[in-house]
Amino acid sequence: MSKIVKPTLNLKQFMLRQEVLKLYRDIYRNINKVPDEANRKELKIWLREDFRRNKNQTEEITVKMSIQVGLRYLKELKTSLELSGVEKK
Repeated sequence: MSKIVKPTLNLKQFMLRQEVLKLYRDIYRNINKVPDEANRKELKIWLREDFRRNKNQTEEITVKMSIQVGLRYLKELKTSLELSGVEKK
């Protein structure tokens, strides 16, 4: 049996990967605060698919742009939760 060896990440790639994982966890935690179960389930599916679709991105600028889009989405989600009274500042 041959084992597939993943290439080693340099420091920049490692730091970006950590940032992406943190963003995923933050969005996921906030999705769990959505009161409607159907919406919550749909958002989790969207989140998973979106991150899987972009998991093979290797260009630093593309990853950074994707992180910015994700941060904007997280901010909008938090604002929506605050306005609905689910989460307080």
